[in-house]
Amino acid sequence: MRFGKLASAVALTLIAATAAGCGGGEDDAAASEKLVYWASNQGTSIDHDKQVLQPQLDAFEQQTGIEVELEVVGWPDLLNRILAATTSGEGPDVLNIGNTWSASLQATGAFLPFEDSVLEEVGGRQRFLGPSLAATGAEGKPPAAIPLYGQAYGLYYNKKMFAEAGIDGPPATWEELIEDGKKLTKAGQWGLTLQAGQVTENAHHASILGAQHGATFFAPDGTPQLASDPAVNAVQQYLDLMQKHKIVDPGNAEYTDTAKSLKDLADGRAAMFMNQASAGSFELAGMDMANLGVAPIPLPAAPPAGSRKVTSFVAGINLAVFDNTDNRAGALEFAKFMTSTPVQVALNQAYGSLPVVTDAYADPAFQGPDVKVFQDVLSTTAEPMPQVPQESQFETLIGTAMKEMFADAAAGDPVDAASIKDRLVQADEQLAAGS
Repeated sequence: MRFGKLASAVALTLIAATAAGCGGGEDDAAASEKLVYWASNQGTSIDHDKQVLQPQLDAFEQQTGIEVELEVVGWPDLLNRILAATTSGEGPDVLNIGNTWSASLQATGAFLPFEDSVLEEVGGRQRFLGPSLAATGAEGKPPAAIPLYGQAYGLYYNKKMFAEAGIDGPPATWEELIEDGKKLTKAGQWGLTLQAGQVTENAHHASILGAQHGATFFAPDGTPQLASDPAVNAVQQYLDLMQKHKIVDPGNAEYTDTAKSLKDLADGRAAMFMNQASAGSFELAGMDMANLGVAPIPLPAAPPAGSRKVTSFVAGINLAVFDNTDNRAGALEFAKFMTSTPVQVALNQAYGSLPVVTDAYADPAFQGPDVKVFQDVLSTTAEPMPQVPQESQFETLIGTAMKEMFADAAAGDPVDAASIKDRLVQADEQLAAGS
């Protein structure tokens, strides 16, 4: 998964002012014929990204005469590089950002606001999937970026293991997930694998299950409210997969990357995995693709009061333009090109992600049943992560608290609702203090 997983590993220091000179500081005529583009690492390696992107950049230059200087930046460095660019002014003209960063980076004032008139220059608001466009900045403000690659969470499952356990298909409710998980858990085999040691994964599931319980992690005025009863119930539900229902290996408390859970499903050590990984990731892990199925993450059979029908957060990558670029027209032309239907088809097919423009889904590449599952989730049951300047700190604090609670549960120390509330109260206090 390369769609912002490391976004919240670094707390954002928001600085409202920016300096001039993005795009390398060139101010001569040549600057108008060149763009500097920072792409995020979407493929299997930096070199893979260059192989995927360069033909498109060459085509753009051929069409417009504008050369694009590409740098692919790895996720461990991307956020810090962006923050440095917002303060120094020495950065690219156009760049990729994890969409969960949008509101945080918007607060720096460094990026071109995509007012409706600007959106018209790149094809118009109506072309984009509504949920993906909603994950581009704070509510009530013009988007700080436009969607580029889409992704959503689903429940992957091993069809062979399900058949051997006498289970006809994927669970339709959370209660069925637990029931199926118990049938699938036996010596050397677990019903579900979790990345319980990964901060951002925990935060993502807190957000998804929190919505199902009716949690809202920030009040309309921005006040953090992570310790609400619905949020506590959501975290409890997730922890109980390991500590109460015992369908998750306690060793998963040490799983800090996607690869281990992918391998568990591929090797038959676990039967289910909730994630946004592409099918290609499972293939690389050695999965027999004939045995791989996917369905939406289940909803509760009896939704609690205030529950929202959410099975994923709106995952993906956005494309932003520095507000002080020397080549605004060229940058917007590039944004229009990257979100054009042919390029959306080519890039999302190469990366195993989802187009963010509606007309791209007519292409045969996006007609398979698995893609349809994710398309439906992204279009109808996905909700953006909190679009507030403190989003990154939110992910870090709640995700870290859950990681520590999973470690306690794995060690045989049960985590009850009172303990969860205490930890989330501490997170609220840290957010309120700006730490």
